Amino acid sequence: MRTAPPEAPSAGAAVARPSTAPAGAYAPRAAAAFLVALLLLVIVRLPWAGDLGMHAATIQRLRHSLLQPGNPLVAADTPSPYYSPWMVLLGCVARAGGLSVFVVLRLAALTGLALLATGVWRYVRTLSAHRAAPALAALSLVLLWGTELINWSGFLALNSLALTVSYPSVFALGLAFHHWAWLTRALRTAAGWEVWLGLGTLWALILLCHQFTGVVATLGGLAAVLAARPPRALWPRLGAGAALGLLVLWLWPYYDFFALFSAGGDLEEVHRALYEHFLGRYWLALLGVAALVLRWRRDRRDPLAIFFLLGALMCAAGFATGHYAWGRTLPAALVPAQLAAALEVLRHSGPRTVRIRWAWLLGGALAVGAWAQAGVLGYAVGRAALPDVLAAGYTRTWNGYYWITPYVKYGDVVMARDLPSRLIPAYGPYTVAPGYPDFFLPDESRRVWAVRRYYTRRTPEDVRRDILRTYDVRWVVDRSTPRRDPELRAVTHGPGGQILYAVRP
Repeated sequence: MRTAPPEAPSAGAAVARPSTAPAGAYAPRAAAAFLVALLLLVIVRLPWAGDLGMHAATIQRLRHSLLQPGNPLVAADTPSPYYSPWMVLLGCVARAGGLSVFVVLRLAALTGLALLATGVWRYVRTLSAHRAAPALAALSLVLLWGTELINWSGFLALNSLALTVSYPSVFALGLAFHHWAWLTRALRTAAGWEVWLGLGTLWALILLCHQFTGVVATLGGLAAVLAARPPRALWPRLGAGAALGLLVLWLWPYYDFFALFSAGGDLEEVHRALYEHFLGRYWLALLGVAALVLRWRRDRRDPLAIFFLLGALMCAAGFATGHYAWGRTLPAALVPAQLAAALEVLRHSGPRTVRIRWAWLLGGALAVGAWAQAGVLGYAVGRAALPDVLAAGYTRTWNGYYWITPYVKYGDVVMARDLPSRLIPAYGPYTVAPGYPDFFLPDESRRVWAVRRYYTRRTPEDVRRDILRTYDVRWVVDRSTPRRDPELRAVTHGPGGQILYAVRP
């Protein structure tokens, strides 16, 4: 009977571990350590982009009311999928320690990064015994992307990771790698019922913390099970773990997890961008696809190959059917490809010349990926410190709204639009319309219409006055020419010509 090679054992095989570290292990370890140090510096600065304001607002609500936090963005008593177990824990930390939400977000970033690093190490150890494998795999996960930047939560590209390191998605990804490692070992050994129940609970926790990463974790877990082909005697334990996970999802009190399956078209349009510039964003991972083909030829039960096929099929189905939100499962195709590219270099079998060529190919691809994402240095040292050639790849971050906090108090409603509505709730106020699509907010469209109507210059004063009264607005932020409105009083000026107005009583 044919056995799997040592760097990619079948699910029933154990990995033998060498007692000494080969000399080639130190270079990837040093490079990986440099990237970790870089991300630690980024965490100190905590650059603001994307959904940081949403997560800060979520912690704000939980630190003020753990049991009934309400909508994180608008003054409404609705549930929210952002109230995950991880965010509830962070809310408890903020509440108990009296900490600023931005301090708590830095603590979340440190925890998520540590969980991700250890999770990658544990999972890769189930695939290869080579001492360089975890570090080389980590480098591949963050650098084997493309020459066009992609910044999205749940995506491990270095630039994206730097901007989202404090997000729940990074925490959930770390848990996912740990889950795959734990599941793989459980399939190889006679694990008891408690192990499978723990795996089911962890699976539910990942889904609750970040739903899209939870789908990726599910596909990875399914790949491990399909590769292992567990005996029938193990099926009841697998089923019990899955059933417990579903029960945890059903019992979670902060939002109805299963209602998310009926989320509508707003999510699809937001995620259409994931399928744009596809080759430019992901072409370096093609090296990993080639490595997966080789792994598949050697072992038709290879877990990485099965994982890739599941992820690629789901992403392709999303594009074909217009369900663009399914593109969030792209990591389910990219992660196994990136890992395969790293592990192929470390194979002990095969001609030496072939291994050397793979090493050169991988080294070149990693160098191209590092150069394409070199602008990430600016998040650690500031954009002004970067030479022009590197600054070209720097993603501009956002300025906060600290300048309104001496006047606007927690729970005040602020009329704001576009970008300001994504940042202002981070400090405790609410906005009239949410800065992000909100599936659980029944009057979302009416609120969006009200904000658009208010900022339209042709809108009569009495209509604007009614909008302010309807939503109990106390403040207005506008970045255009000063408003000549008897209902408003200019209070202070902010960056970019913005003005904070107080609504006269």
